[in-house]
Amino acid sequence: MSKFNRMHLVVLDSVGIGAAPDANDFVNAGVPDGASDTLGHISKSVGLNVPNMAKLGLGNIPRETPLKTVPAESNPTGYATKLQEVSLGKDTMTGHWEIMGLNITEPFDTFWNGFPEEILTKIEEFSGRKVIREANKPYSGTAVIEDFGPRQMETGELIIYTSADPVLQIAAHEDVIPLDELYRICEYARSITLERPALLGRIIARPYVGEPGNFTRTSNRRDLAVSPFEPTVLDKLNEAGIDTYAVGKINDIFNGAGINHDMGHNKSNSHGIDNLIKAMTSEDFKHGFSFTNLVEFDALYGHRRDPHGYRDCLHEFDQRLPEIIAAMREDDLLMITADHGNDPTYAGTDHTREYIPFLAYSPSFKGNGLIPVGHFSDISATVAENFGVDKAMIGESFLDKLI
Repeated sequence: MSKFNRMHLVVLDSVGIGAAPDANDFVNAGVPDGASDTLGHISKSVGLNVPNMAKLGLGNIPRETPLKTVPAESNPTGYATKLQEVSLGKDTMTGHWEIMGLNITEPFDTFWNGFPEEILTKIEEFSGRKVIREANKPYSGTAVIEDFGPRQMETGELIIYTSADPVLQIAAHEDVIPLDELYRICEYARSITLERPALLGRIIARPYVGEPGNFTRTSNRRDLAVSPFEPTVLDKLNEAGIDTYAVGKINDIFNGAGINHDMGHNKSNSHGIDNLIKAMTSEDFKHGFSFTNLVEFDALYGHRRDPHGYRDCLHEFDQRLPEIIAAMREDDLLMITADHGNDPTYAGTDHTREYIPFLAYSPSFKGNGLIPVGHFSDISATVAENFGVDKAMIGESFLDKLI
């Protein structure tokens, strides 16, 4: 019998809590990540008011410098810690895959100087559209459409760009390149980037609308990932006949592997929370695991280096946290974490190699406090032990600490 009948994991995409011990091995625009601190720098530079997460123990997580505006609780309602990444990467897929128990020892390929001509030529031949060569480099997603959107509207050329992540992104105006066509082109790009020297984590369709000077990306984004190279705890749960619910881009990140209920893409963080609550309150969801990603922290504010927007996004989540808690049953467990950092005060526009926070709450808790500092994969091992399935490659359960 499971200790918790249902477990709900919410990933606040990129909400790191301080540089990891190996952060200086990773760089941002030539600057090592060793001084990065997403939550710490937001709290220090623009203030942070998250009383509901603070109540769970966010301010109690061990740090060299306490979070400036998030006080420690003398009697928190939950358990808290921070977790370190083992895998060689600081991207979305690496973080999520490790959270589900995989150890990525060989990072995906990245293209700091743009994609090789061979890939661009193949996409041109398949699509019948030219590729704008000047956009073929690491680029801000909003800046690239500002710079090349007008040209695309005139010529119908493809805007193909990358980032510091192992991704190939194709931006397309929905009135110029219809969604079905964009998705077909992305599917082809996925088919030619499945092995080295161009093993990419994701192909991302980035549709947008509007006029020059006023372009807006739409919620019709689609991520085409590779499947995990080994079974994750999601696979173990699914094979055991246990419900697994995906909210947001989780289904894309795992290429559907191990997921038997997909709640669809999120139009926003708020919409994602709505979808999570819809799953939690469904009469069909009696036993199992839900996995939610809320991406706006990362996509709208981290990469754009907007600490004020990032802070406001955290405030919005915190204000809705009581709704999530209200949807819980007595024997549910809620876990809140992240997948990497993206310090909006840091150099460059890339993710940052950081610890991630971990908060746990259940209406059934009799205790509270700190869990020893562990690793991303410990989450998956805890889920596995709770539901009586084998863990994946790595991870040590802390289920016995949640009392």
